[in-house]
Amino acid sequence: MIMKSAWLLRLWRSLSDVGLFLGTLFFVASLTPTLIPRTYVTQGVLSGFCFWAGYGIGAALGWLWGYMGLPAARRAVLAWLHPIVGGFCVVIAAAFLWKAAQWQNSIREVMGLEPVASAHPWYICAIALATFLVLIGLGRCFQLVFRAVAGATGRIVPPRVANVVGIAVAVLLFWSVANGVIFRAALHLADASLREADALIPPDREPPADPLKTGSPASLIAWNKLGRAGREFVSSGPTADAIHAFTGGDAMQPIRVYVGLPAADTAQDRARLALEELKRVGAFSRAALVVVTPTGTGWVDPAAVDPLEYLYRGDVAIVAQQYSYLISPLSLVVEPEYGSDAARALFAETYQYWRSLPKDQRPKLYLYGLSLGAMNSERSAELFELLGDPIQGALWAGPPFGSTHWRALTDARNPGSPAWLPRFRDGAFVRFMNQDGSTVPPGTPWGPLRIVYLQYASDPITFFDYQDLYRAPDWMAPPRGPDVSPDLQWYPVVTMLQLGLDMAMAAAAPVGYGHDYAPQHYIDAWLQVTGIADWSADDIDRLKRSLKK
Repeated sequence: MIMKSAWLLRLWRSLSDVGLFLGTLFFVASLTPTLIPRTYVTQGVLSGFCFWAGYGIGAALGWLWGYMGLPAARRAVLAWLHPIVGGFCVVIAAAFLWKAAQWQNSIREVMGLEPVASAHPWYICAIALATFLVLIGLGRCFQLVFRAVAGATGRIVPPRVANVVGIAVAVLLFWSVANGVIFRAALHLADASLREADALIPPDREPPADPLKTGSPASLIAWNKLGRAGREFVSSGPTADAIHAFTGGDAMQPIRVYVGLPAADTAQDRARLALEELKRVGAFSRAALVVVTPTGTGWVDPAAVDPLEYLYRGDVAIVAQQYSYLISPLSLVVEPEYGSDAARALFAETYQYWRSLPKDQRPKLYLYGLSLGAMNSERSAELFELLGDPIQGALWAGPPFGSTHWRALTDARNPGSPAWLPRFRDGAFVRFMNQDGSTVPPGTPWGPLRIVYLQYASDPITFFDYQDLYRAPDWMAPPRGPDVSPDLQWYPVVTMLQLGLDMAMAAAAPVGYGHDYAPQHYIDAWLQVTGIADWSADDIDRLKRSLKK
């Protein structure tokens, strides 16, 4: 205990005053709201990271001041000033911690959640301190590497040059290990491990008996080759009887085709297998065919596909191919190109066969993707390839910030339209929608290809940007989205860290906010994409109520 206390005392005395002050400002800023409500655990971790980031910047500035040979305070003055700075920082932090609950409630209010009575400031402080100490330990390791390299190179070059070399080598080493070696190796290791784990888990459902279902005895794809996400997709959804009971008219059994990762060795082979299965079950004789790019885990959101099957009264086929077992945020941050080859292969196989059919005897062809699936679905079809024989449209929900086409369209939006719900030209080619629909006036004609982006202003996976590090994003400018806290403010560095945490917590938002897209909003989006017009307004409202989560 005495040794631990002595270590903590030495650590306290070694801390930079400038770093402590700037770290405290970052800590206070981290308490303000962003897009997703936080628990005291996530707030504590975030605040610890922000305090560490502010401290690191302050300490670096102090080091640079000394390195440049500028006048510095005497050691005796610093010893006297240190506890005063520390006490001042404690007072500042305490003064703002009591507002943390109010700030979190400003998010909860716009999302229709019950307010919290307390933000549990003591827990936040304890978790933040633990997080800070861990990160400081990593910083000290960085320092050791820097000193070792600088010491070795200082024997042959001037000291200041050696210091620059030491910093450069330490930064390069830590960054390459963290991003290029550990994270990417962990990505593929986790993917492989989850694949093995999935193979060991026996199917929790019996294979379907219907020969038109993927995984049945008549199917080209064995039930145990679908993976858990595939089995869930194939065995769920509305039946012809359920659709008939709801609509009161004729209904067909929707077709769902899914190819899991274990079904074939390569993405191209899985895509060919999917095409043969589509042919086998008669998918190209349906009114519509939707090529779905799932999320990183292979999951297809039922909130998106179930409404479409009702709207088409079952006369629709949906196909998807799995490309990973990883959650989308991990793939998006570490390896954003993950899955694009699989999406491209499935669309290319489907599209080439589809365009070979007579135009009056083939289904309408659509694309759909959510999250990472939306970005990979964007990449699956180059628009110039479709000019001669375009598909009918695409619905992309929660497009990630790295989505190239989404970014280009948002940046080229009409003047005066907000970044969180842009309007692009006359709306004949692409439209953006949120909980309240689109800003394009009703009755505005579409062109031959209809693209709809469904996005919520509170979705950090869509609106995160690395440039938030040093500038305020456009979507923060007034007027703000209806589901964004009015208390949200931009702070350099801190806002990017806040939104980074929000990305990890995006799916924890209530339905209809964050990254959890609601069936009723999908219905409005599908009506725009497909142009289905044989449903009355009353029946559409009834469908929304019946599917509402």
